[in-house]
Amino acid sequence: MDDEARLWAMLETAWEPLGAEVARARRDLAHRTPTAGEELWGKPPLSVVEGALSGFLENLAAAGRDLPAEELTRMDRVVERLLHDIDRADVHAVTDGSDDGFLYARGFIVALGEEFYTAVTRDPHMAVLDAECERMCYFFARLHNERFGDYPDTGSGISRESCSNPEGWPASA
Repeated sequence: MDDEARLWAMLETAWEPLGAEVARARRDLAHRTPTAGEELWGKPPLSVVEGALSGFLENLAAAGRDLPAEELTRMDRVVERLLHDIDRADVHAVTDGSDDGFLYARGFIVALGEEFYTAVTRDPHMAVLDAECERMCYFFARLHNERFGDYPDTGSGISRESCSNPEGWPASA
């Protein structure tokens, strides 16, 4: 299994114990037909997912606690690349937010899993205004630091920070 597939599998495993309602809400977010000016904050299915995020992160932390340094670094590299790939003006137009807020919005997109991530990649209107998951942005880097006393060097040469993907932010004419 390649590193990205491993990451998506880990995320699914962390969501699984949270039950059918959460699974349905994640699926509904990934398969809805977004509308102009759509406001989901505080409404199902987003409220269900938001309410389950802390449990998801606890489950993911438990799954990652025994991973060796090399695997934590590989998982951090995958998250870094996924965040970088959706660092795009068209996604930001939907999620809004400051540089940090946009990073955390992208963390939410990754945290929800491959199905939602793919939906947003294909159609940025699938992203959600004001939905954030800051912890996901550096999740594996922080686990690495907790276990080994330093942050991993992914060696990727890319950044997860907002507005760092030149392909996602075409120069304005």
